[in-house]
Amino acid sequence: MRILVYRGIKYLVLILWSAFVAGPFLWALSTSFKNDAAVVSGATYIPFVDFEPSLEGWEVLFKATEGVNIFGPYVSSLVVTLVSSLVSLALGTFAAYGLSRFTFRAGPLGNTDITFFFISQRIITPVVLAIPYFLLLKMFRLLDTHVGLIIIYIAMLMPIVVWIMVDFFNNISTELDEAALIDGCTPVEAFYKIILPECVPGLVVTGLLCFIFAWNDFFFAFTLTFADTQLLPVSIVALNSSKVPWWSLSSSSLIAILPLVFLAIWLERYLTRGALLGALK
Repeated sequence: MRILVYRGIKYLVLILWSAFVAGPFLWALSTSFKNDAAVVSGATYIPFVDFEPSLEGWEVLFKATEGVNIFGPYVSSLVVTLVSSLVSLALGTFAAYGLSRFTFRAGPLGNTDITFFFISQRIITPVVLAIPYFLLLKMFRLLDTHVGLIIIYIAMLMPIVVWIMVDFFNNISTELDEAALIDGCTPVEAFYKIILPECVPGLVVTGLLCFIFAWNDFFFAFTLTFADTQLLPVSIVALNSSKVPWWSLSSSSLIAILPLVFLAIWLERYLTRGALLGALK
């Protein structure tokens, strides 16, 4: 009897939590097929039953609506996010491995202080960096360009990579490095062949966080770009006018989260930690 009650409570909690998580997405999906009349007439839920569906909200994805085109900014966001995430992940992983395996001194400062310096860059409010970044990109003629945004995003994402990956490397015994060196590996080969494969879960988690932070960024995309380079969050906000087009905002928002959903589903199998027990000779 207790087992049945426990299972009933467990499934009830899971159902309620699933409804809580999926509810906003289902509401947005329903709203994306509405028009102005269906939105202002009150709460409606089921197409063809509560309201007559319309494709007006999805037209913004295929053609410019009120001077706003979604397809170009969508591609720009993918390019900027992927490049900045991959470069940050590569450079940050090397830095984290160095801080984990070697001892650095800068006067009274050591490895812990250097690691904290990296993550302290994320403590700074973005608005403080807006004017320096703007002037810097303007000086090098990178304002309103993909390259300029990628550089800024790398500076924004690298502290996250270093902070997370240092912890992963610290949890891997240095005896693995020593065993690889005894077997004839060079330090670089030991890193690539032995240590890095054990950090795949950390790389996946860190890469996902980098992608999410870069993909969702609005502030720098808004302040450092104008017309030539426009990212998806700025384009979605630009859909607003004197009358808020909830149908277009819903459809574009649903399309905007698709890369994150597909990436999370694809990488989910890598999120379990590799067991290191028994890895030593």
